[in-house]
Amino acid sequence: MKVSVKVPATAANIGPGFDCLGMALPIYNTITIEETVLPGTGVEINVISEDEAVDELSIEHLALDENSLIYKAVELLYNSIGQTPSELKINIHSNIPIARGLGSSASVIVGGLIAANELLGRPADEAALLSIATEVEGHPDNITPAIVGGLVLSSQEEDCTVVYKKLNWPDEWTITVCIPEYELSTDISRSVLPKEVPMCDAVFNAKRMAMFVEAINTKDTELMKLALQDKLHQPYRMKLVPGLEKIMQNLKHEENVLGCVLSGAGPSILVISHKNNLDKIHSIVKDTWNDLNVKAVIKTLTVEQNGAHVVNQED
Repeated sequence: MKVSVKVPATAANIGPGFDCLGMALPIYNTITIEETVLPGTGVEINVISEDEAVDELSIEHLALDENSLIYKAVELLYNSIGQTPSELKINIHSNIPIARGLGSSASVIVGGLIAANELLGRPADEAALLSIATEVEGHPDNITPAIVGGLVLSSQEEDCTVVYKKLNWPDEWTITVCIPEYELSTDISRSVLPKEVPMCDAVFNAKRMAMFVEAINTKDTELMKLALQDKLHQPYRMKLVPGLEKIMQNLKHEENVLGCVLSGAGPSILVISHKNNLDKIHSIVKDTWNDLNVKAVIKTLTVEQNGAHVVNQED
C-alpha cells in the first residue's frame, strides 16, 4: 500500500506570538510512504526536489534513516497502537525551502504521520496526530497550521494535548514572503535566545498578542501595526539575519505596510500589507538585500486555508 500526503509550508510567531502563533502558506511538500514487501530492508528515505541544493541541505538538516524526524513520528504512531513500523519507503518531494523558517521540518513530520495513519487504517484522530507531531517537533506553532490550515493560535498543555483556535485572516491584508538564499538552522536561531526575559518584555508581548487577536477580528489596521511588534525573540535574532533591521526601517513609513516580522526562526521575512503598493515592497526588500549581496525569492501569497491532506492512495 502507498499513500501520498500534501502539506503546506507554515510561518510561525508572526511577531508577538512566540511558539504559539502560525499560519499555513501555499508552498507544499508531498510525502509518500509505501509499505515494501521485502523483509529486512528497513526504512528508506529519499528527498526529491527540482532544486539541486536541497539534496545537500537535506544531508545537514534532515536525517535520512531511523534517526529522522519523519521516522520518529511514524514510529510513535505505530507504538501507540502496539505495533512497530514495517519495512517502509519514504519519499519527500520537497518544495518548501529548508532551514528558512517556513516549517519544512513540521511538514515532513505531519506528512509522514498522516500517511502512516492512513496505512494503519486511521487509528489516530486529529487530537492524537497533533499531540504526536508536537512531541516530535517540540512546539505546536508550525505543526498545528500544517495539519488544520489557516491562521492558528495553539498551545501544548501539561498533559501534552494541543489546544488550538483558528483565526480569520482578513482578505484585505496580504503576506509578502521574502526568502533569502542562505539557510539558518532552528537550533542556531534558538541558541541566541535568553533563558529568562525581563518582566516588562513579557508584559509587552502579552499586550501585543491581545492586540493581534483584536486586530484580526476587527480588521483594525492601526492596531495591527502595534500588534506586530515583539521583544521576546526578534531583537535577539536580528544579528543572525543580515539586512533585517534595515528592511524593517525602510518599510516602516511605507503607506499600506502594517509590519515586517521574522517567519519562524528566520531567516525568511514576512511583510504584512494591504494589496496595493506590492511592487514597492518587493523593490525595497530586494534592493536592501542586494546591497548586502544577498539573493532572495520574494512572493506575495495568501493564507492557505487547507491543512495536510491525502492526494493519492494505492492498495
